[in-house]
Amino acid sequence: MALRRAGHDDVLVLERARAVGGTWRDNTYPGIACDVPSHLYGFRAHPNPDWSAVYAPGDEIRSYLEDVARAEGIRPALDSPLWSAVWDGSERHWRLTVGGARPRVVRAAVLVLACGRLTEPTVPDVPGLDGFAGPSFHSARWDHAVDLAGARVAVVGTGASAVQLVPPLARAAAASGGRVTLFQRTPAWIVPRGARPYTDDERHRFDDDPQALAALRAELYAEGEDRFASRSGDPAAAARAQAVAQAHLAAQVADPALRAALTPDYAFGCKRVLLSDDFYPVLADGSVRLEPSALVRVAGDTLVADSGRRHRADVLVLATGFASSRQPYAELVTGEGGETLAQHWSTGMTAFASTVVSGFPNLFVLNGPNASLGHNSSVLMLEEQAGYLVRCLDRRGADGVLRVRPEAERTWTAEIDAAAADTPWVRGGCENWYVDRRSGRLTLLWPGTVEAFRDRLAVTDGSEFE
Repeated sequence: MALRRAGHDDVLVLERARAVGGTWRDNTYPGIACDVPSHLYGFRAHPNPDWSAVYAPGDEIRSYLEDVARAEGIRPALDSPLWSAVWDGSERHWRLTVGGARPRVVRAAVLVLACGRLTEPTVPDVPGLDGFAGPSFHSARWDHAVDLAGARVAVVGTGASAVQLVPPLARAAAASGGRVTLFQRTPAWIVPRGARPYTDDERHRFDDDPQALAALRAELYAEGEDRFASRSGDPAAAARAQAVAQAHLAAQVADPALRAALTPDYAFGCKRVLLSDDFYPVLADGSVRLEPSALVRVAGDTLVADSGRRHRADVLVLATGFASSRQPYAELVTGEGGETLAQHWSTGMTAFASTVVSGFPNLFVLNGPNASLGHNSSVLMLEEQAGYLVRCLDRRGADGVLRVRPEAERTWTAEIDAAAADTPWVRGGCENWYVDRRSGRLTLLWPGTVEAFRDRLAVTDGSEFE
């Protein structure tokens, strides 16, 4: 959208799947929904007055993305996975090998990687997992052909996906005589979600009065920015937010032993703070059996926990997250000197402005190093990166090549490291997917507000390039 609005019409969009939608196409598990308010999750240029709820369900977001693509006239080349991208210095362009059964070569002056960060499911290395006696699948690859009626279902993981899918699984199990067991390696801080549908009157008002819709978006944005303090370690703000989470747990779980098992022992904000109104109740009423330790071994239909307890299951669901700090596409991209992006990022992802990388001319990475958020909508970051991309293209010289100075990338990275050093993400006493374990660096999250990111990009003047 940003490129076309800036007059760049020669744009080819490659999509490896057979439809658009990204994570909202791939994730179809029961209860899937966004944990960012609907009216803040959409694009600024495409407000949607007809969101059905404060937090939109996944299929509705997918439909929204399809509608935006149609409205913008974006027709991606579907079923076109990227196999390799190599910078050709003599011709000053990227040479891409793309396509399914019959790959083809595409040449591009500029390469934009908009591959997302939560695309490749992570499957834990558990002995015997491959030999599980029943159906087994990741939450991001939900197998709707599996009949769960009356089944003993085990769920591994208590992150964002698990807190959404466990309650509907529990309700279905209760109705059919089944049972759900939840393996929890580490509990999460959970705050009230406050989910509700929008009324017909509200949706009509948003449709009739665009200013009311804009005011709501501004209000939601401000609320998100205010959350940064509690997530990033401000003592007073973190204490207030943690008290909200503890009160939420106490109100919904009366049993002190269960409550203790569900209470984190790490700093608020260290891991992703989750939102749910119905996760705790299904544990409290016995609909879900909590195993407060990790899955360490599988023997047929028996799941062995780190506690030594054994649980039999008919179906195994892995809600175990994604490859985040080591992006799969990095192996496919080769820059100057034959270095791959994965090699460049061997101790953690880095980029100037979270977008451009030294040694990789005319390459832009959206939603890449330090471009995610733990407090607000990442769509806002994407829009700022897109604006920066357009400004960079306008700065190309006669040869059309933009080369990031290594010193500029190092300086930006040092600023990130300094800003992150004393945050809960790095020092909060937990393992999270924001930090690269190889170096201990914060590589996923931007350690500041959206406004700070916007201001930082606004003052870039092209001196980051040779």
